[in-house]
Amino acid sequence: MAGKETPLMQQYNRIKAQYPDAILLFRVGDFYETFGEDAVRASQALDIVLTKRGNGSASEIELAGFPHHALDNYLPKLVRAGNRVAVCDQLEDPKFAKGIVKRGITELVTPGATFHDQVLQSRANNYLAALHFGKAATGVAFLDLSTGEFQAGQGTTAWVERWLRIFAPSEVLYERDSSAQLNVFAGESWHKTRLDDWIFRGEYGREKIQQHFGTQSLKGFGLDDWPEAVTAAGAILQYLEITHHHEVRHIRQIRRLTPGGYLALDRFTIRNLELVQPLQPDGRSLLEVLDCTRSPMGGRMMRRWLLTPLTHIPDIEKRQSAVEAFVLQPEVREAVARELSKVGDMERLASKASSRRISPRELAQLRKGLHALHTIADLTAGEVAWVPFLENLQPCDALLARLDRELADEPALAVSRGEVMRAGVFPELDRLRGLKDNAHEALDAICRAASLRTGISSLKIDSNQVFGYYIEVRNAHKDKVPSDWIRKQTLTQAERYITEELKQLEAQILEAESGSEGLEQQLLDQLVAAVAEAIAELQDNAAGLAQLDVLASFAEVAERQGYCKPVWSEEFTINITQGRHPVIEQVLPTGQAYVANDLRMDPQSAQLLMITGPNMSGKSALLRQTALICLLGQTGSFVPAQQAQLSPCDRIFSRVGASDNLATGESTFMVEMNETASIVNNLTGRSLVILDEIGRGTSTYDGVSIAWALAEFLHEHPEHRALTLFATHYHELNDMAQRFPRIRNMNVQVQEVGGQVVFLRKLVEGGSNHSFGIHVARLAGLPPRIIDRATEVLRILEQRSEGGEASPGTAVAAAGPSSPHPAGTAGTGSPGMQLSFFQLDDPVLLQIRDQVLGLDIDNLTPIEALMRLHEIRKVLSGKGH
Repeated sequence: MAGKETPLMQQYNRIKAQYPDAILLFRVGDFYETFGEDAVRASQALDIVLTKRGNGSASEIELAGFPHHALDNYLPKLVRAGNRVAVCDQLEDPKFAKGIVKRGITELVTPGATFHDQVLQSRANNYLAALHFGKAATGVAFLDLSTGEFQAGQGTTAWVERWLRIFAPSEVLYERDSSAQLNVFAGESWHKTRLDDWIFRGEYGREKIQQHFGTQSLKGFGLDDWPEAVTAAGAILQYLEITHHHEVRHIRQIRRLTPGGYLALDRFTIRNLELVQPLQPDGRSLLEVLDCTRSPMGGRMMRRWLLTPLTHIPDIEKRQSAVEAFVLQPEVREAVARELSKVGDMERLASKASSRRISPRELAQLRKGLHALHTIADLTAGEVAWVPFLENLQPCDALLARLDRELADEPALAVSRGEVMRAGVFPELDRLRGLKDNAHEALDAICRAASLRTGISSLKIDSNQVFGYYIEVRNAHKDKVPSDWIRKQTLTQAERYITEELKQLEAQILEAESGSEGLEQQLLDQLVAAVAEAIAELQDNAAGLAQLDVLASFAEVAERQGYCKPVWSEEFTINITQGRHPVIEQVLPTGQAYVANDLRMDPQSAQLLMITGPNMSGKSALLRQTALICLLGQTGSFVPAQQAQLSPCDRIFSRVGASDNLATGESTFMVEMNETASIVNNLTGRSLVILDEIGRGTSTYDGVSIAWALAEFLHEHPEHRALTLFATHYHELNDMAQRFPRIRNMNVQVQEVGGQVVFLRKLVEGGSNHSFGIHVARLAGLPPRIIDRATEVLRILEQRSEGGEASPGTAVAAAGPSSPHPAGTAGTGSPGMQLSFFQLDDPVLLQIRDQVLGLDIDNLTPIEALMRLHEIRKVLSGKGH
């Protein structure tokens, strides 16, 4: 087969061998073609026709392609489908090629290494991550190529995984021999790219970083003593070379990811609190509620702030003072917001300019953004609270003046598509443009002169790619053609001629067309180079404006929703007056007000609040709103409350909701226990813990026992008194408040009116002894027959309890905090006993139990099983069930 390959396919196979795991887009004339397995994958991802080359021959191969001008449409679809795509272009003009056209890879686009707007999300960063598993620590690095943001750090697996969840990379790089570690460490959440082990050698990484930044050491970055982080960062820089990203001067620094300084959020808490992604398809996240930013970079900054709240009070108060200034000056805020909407994505535009990928129209947007920057600086001048966020703004006066002077008001998308550089600035460009624009007039003049000279009124001037411009004369008038005209082509009905004058004009026109485009491209390149030289100033401006955008957004929400400015204290307390859930209050039906609640916690007297109340009463919302108020405050935002006195938490843990992890075979209860284990193993003295219905995924006795033991552990922890909100439907846990001094019972009020339950959603002191579960079932629409039967069963169970049979709660209480058997094995009539369907006082159910227990399952045929089941149903029908 190899001997029958055409030179084109030989060239293709040679290039494809260098990029075996990428889809190769091979430029052939006006099309990008894919072959073989690439064609199959491309046709499926792009929904294009799959054909075959060399149909029926020994060299038959699948083929799929699309026009080259549609690259920006099709390439993003391939990348979003998780593919790496190698773009192979023609490196010379086919007209001048000797033999086969030279081709080569001009770009390798991957999910984490791209500048394409159609691949990127405007309001979310697009991070490329690299992991290096060392003996003592794991190194991690993150790069957003589209913005130049570069960070690295090292630590425990849990610490690195937390950053992975926060940054949510589009692609993760890892070394060839660490597949097993990566799967355990990061699961299957991200697109993974395996690299050769030599790329992850420590000294190689150090050399790559020093070479890129032009330094002699890494001390200035704080990475000198972090070898695993350096290795990961070096792997990212090498990957940029592999993917043909050579113009990366916009990556100006690498920041050290430190363990402290930010409130730590594990993946469970980010999910359970719905910070950036709702749990339900029709739900809303906290980010959606808060994000009123006007620029894409402001939207990205908002997301980062929500996932990395601050822990240092002066930094928090600095942000909140700026928010307060915007609240108090709404006219200024609205004017700033209008200007921010004109800024566009200055951060990514600056990066595009630095990498020479910016279009003329994007340059115009950058110019517009710089003008808006000047207006914003004027609007915010004199306000002390805004100075920390604006002090690094750079006016870029020289660059802006040059953009105003040289760039057209409404430039075309590209030089070949219209005017880009402003007329009247460059004399030579104006001359060439004038010659090109006046070409038709000159041709018309030659045509009129030729008609007058020959008396042929029907002659015309036209052109084609073979002869260029020519004069066409019908055969009826060819005897009038002057002798100095040169015949170039004979047609059936006409002759075509050229003249010296026409040849000279054609040369001028071609010179004007190619010359003006070439000169205009050269002038544009010089302008782009000037923008690239200002990359540092532009990035500083983008960062300052993004922060201002977020602060103004915080203020807008605070004013609209009636948020308050929290008061901060180093003493670890939470004191909230009339607190509300920031998301729920905005999605309530029109006319329905959110019921606000007070909440007070401290490590001395109210460390753990045991909150009881029926389902649907609002326990879960109360837990979440407390965590969200603390988190919001630490981002620098105002909070949904009448008043709030807060202290910075260093960690927020949440165990709320119930879900199976079917992909890993984990039940609801296993997921619950995994999340709970993560909490108890990572507690600190300034942690806020919210626990919702711990133990409900298992039997009643097990559930009560686990919930009791967990609450006891949190209260009796030898080192840390984490503030804890513990919502439960196990009313037996109310007994703990009498035995543990820092546990307080609270309940969410309900009223029973005429047999109906009214949810007041108000948090009050004291425990609740009624779950109202049957009432909730009635509200959910269960048939009356089921509701009546449940009421009857409940009455029987309550009679048993009154008769002296131990409840799960009394068993645990009897065990006491120091008992070695707190899980239902002391004080109960039957160790490990569970409520059983067949322990109910119903003769029919007892009869069915006896029938089932008497079955010989091992020798029962399917037909016999169906007959037995039919008999059981007849027994139930006769009873009226």
